[in-house]
Amino acid sequence: MTDPARFPKVGQLKTVEALSRRLEELACSLPVDDRILSAAQSSPLAEPLELPFRTAGNRWCIHPMEGWDGETDGRPSPLTLRRWTHFGQSGAKWIWGGEAAAVAPDGRANPRQLLATPRHEAGLRALHDTLVAAHREAFGETGDLVVGLQLTHSGRFCRPHAQDRLEPRIAYHHPQLDARFGIAPDDVSVVWTDAELHRLVDHYVAAARTAWRAGFDFVDVKSCHGYLLHEFLSARGRRGTFGGDFDGRVRLLRTMVRRIREAVPEIGVGVRLSVFDCLPARQTEASQSGGSAPMFGTMDLRSGEIEWDEPLRLVRQLTDWGVTMLNVSAGSPYYCPHIQRPAAFPPSDGYPPPEDPLVGAARLLDAARRCKEASPGLAVVGTGLTYFQDYAAHVAQAVVRAGWMDAVGIGRMVLSYPRFPADVLAGRPLVRRAICRTFSDCTTAPRQGWVSGCYPLDRFYKQRPESEWLKRYKQSRS
Repeated sequence: MTDPARFPKVGQLKTVEALSRRLEELACSLPVDDRILSAAQSSPLAEPLELPFRTAGNRWCIHPMEGWDGETDGRPSPLTLRRWTHFGQSGAKWIWGGEAAAVAPDGRANPRQLLATPRHEAGLRALHDTLVAAHREAFGETGDLVVGLQLTHSGRFCRPHAQDRLEPRIAYHHPQLDARFGIAPDDVSVVWTDAELHRLVDHYVAAARTAWRAGFDFVDVKSCHGYLLHEFLSARGRRGTFGGDFDGRVRLLRTMVRRIREAVPEIGVGVRLSVFDCLPARQTEASQSGGSAPMFGTMDLRSGEIEWDEPLRLVRQLTDWGVTMLNVSAGSPYYCPHIQRPAAFPPSDGYPPPEDPLVGAARLLDAARRCKEASPGLAVVGTGLTYFQDYAAHVAQAVVRAGWMDAVGIGRMVLSYPRFPADVLAGRPLVRRAICRTFSDCTTAPRQGWVSGCYPLDRFYKQRPESEWLKRYKQSRS
């Protein structure tokens, strides 16, 4: 494993020219603008984006994040509403879900994840209305604000009752992942049957109908990060309707999209997709002994080469199914976080980065470029900007100007610096002390069952008792 101390931190690169030189040293071909333009200076990030069902007022998007601070019954808590208030105040005009909401109680990734069932309509409406009200108060105009809800089932990573108890429901037995997460390779009870999957489709349809009634403009049928629909894309050995060849492996996603569009024709449909994936960067001896299974868009960790044929084939098909928006991601936070969420400091269940995280961030943006080229009619959101830190807007502006993607998404950055897009568009100096430095505490704390938030930089979370618990936990592991 490469020593992460060998990689210069982005904060140590004192000028945008220094960043460009570092990218050149890493052989990363990535456009970077010399200066940030405001909306008054005709920034590409300030241009409206025409979506089939609504116009987004600018090119900033807030990524969906898995919340760890809802009520145990699946409703939003005051902490959840606080985060959504910040999303509304961010200045971004495209909110891609803001939150991952489970379509059924057994599909939650943690005991405090939101639910998107019909009985949770009031809570979802409170989320939506809180965000819109905050945006109206901050900016006046909400007619160009696009708000969606991400629908999910956590599959292999379900923990609906306790953070330390995995209750998996898997597409197929994967030798490395079964070994890594303690799933018996001969346990057939955890594998979905085709009949169960047809009932699951009904849950997604009901969730989409609920989201529409709650005021959301679109839903995201989440197909990323190792969760259920992503896992089905690599179910080559699965027999029956939803596995085997390419058409079989994408059939579950295609069926869900079709059924949602038939049942709720007014709502937009997007997909957040892990377009490449890899096996765990650190393998246990047990997982290495079980043989190998290819992923969807397999990436070779040594060479960095990615098998693009199937992912781009799927991207091209999405428009035929009626999907109009694509949010590009990769990998999984559970087994290969360094390609999914480049960071200088790994979370508690992670590992030191095996490459300069700038390489991973540039790879994610290049993946969005490939997807946009493969399907120009899709509205594509790119991922990976937060790691550029002080220079995130320089990169964001350049990739949108170059047509690599239609909009740029931020996730972790908006937890530490909610008004980042607004400050960029207004031409205000950036608040450097609020810029996310990828300390990964926003992952480490929830992994221990504590609420999500930016403990290093958000004073609100610094003052909570979890902040002290987190410090003691990290000291015990050092």
